[in-house]
Amino acid sequence: MYKIVRKENLNPTVTLMDIEAPLIAKKAQPGQFIILRVDENGERIPLTIAGYDRDKGTVTIIFQIVGATTELLNHKEQGESIHDFVGPLGTPTHTDGIHKACIIGGGVGCAIALPVAQKLKELGAEVHSIIGFRTKDLLILEKEFAACSDTLHVMTDDGSYGEKGNVCVPLNAALEAGERYDVVITIGPLVMMKFVCLATKPYEQKTIVSMNPIMVDGTGMCGGCRLTVGGTTKFACVDGPDFDGHEVDFDEAISRSRSYPAFEAHAREAACNLFKKEVQ
Repeated sequence: MYKIVRKENLNPTVTLMDIEAPLIAKKAQPGQFIILRVDENGERIPLTIAGYDRDKGTVTIIFQIVGATTELLNHKEQGESIHDFVGPLGTPTHTDGIHKACIIGGGVGCAIALPVAQKLKELGAEVHSIIGFRTKDLLILEKEFAACSDTLHVMTDDGSYGEKGNVCVPLNAALEAGERYDVVITIGPLVMMKFVCLATKPYEQKTIVSMNPIMVDGTGMCGGCRLTVGGTTKFACVDGPDFDGHEVDFDEAISRSRSYPAFEAHAREAACNLFKKEVQ
């Protein structure tokens, strides 16, 4: 059992938890993920590590409430425990030898991008960050990004906070002005990452994306996380989750991702109804 030592609601649909898991905290690196089960009968879900404290022995996860399992997880409170918490899994994001980077996060993907930006800053790199949200109410982690970034653009689609527009607006402006980076790292919705890659490709700007499709076992055996990279089938859990964005078949990945939202919504509704019955 893994104790929840802190819980914080970052916005109406996104929650942060610090989990007591000293062995994972000891080895975790930015870009890696864990697989958890809320209870002994629960499904396995992957969540990218959003932070870790080696001294306290805790691992931070940040998740969006989209399906039954995240709904169940969100009903857990500080002091309670979750049944399984396995990791770290996946290949860490490459950070060595990078002197200048642009980190782009979209929505809850900012939780994955943040530890990468923090690590690069710790290593002495110049970090330019762009974070984007649909609206002000969904904003998360602005202060944390500001603390580890040399420049920070906060974008909202509706202009309710920061600058109006998507994350490609400041990225395009920088590239057109002659700005170049050792690497652009983008993490967020598939459509956002696709358009970031389309923006950087004409400039031959190296771009890394974090692919987090459906995973089941986290060892490459089930094939649930397969995607096409450079015309070859890869598995995000063991070959990634980071890949060269210019080689990812985003249209295929987006098509596959559209198979699950209706199922997730139905499962979440069932979970909510269960909690309502328990309260009554």
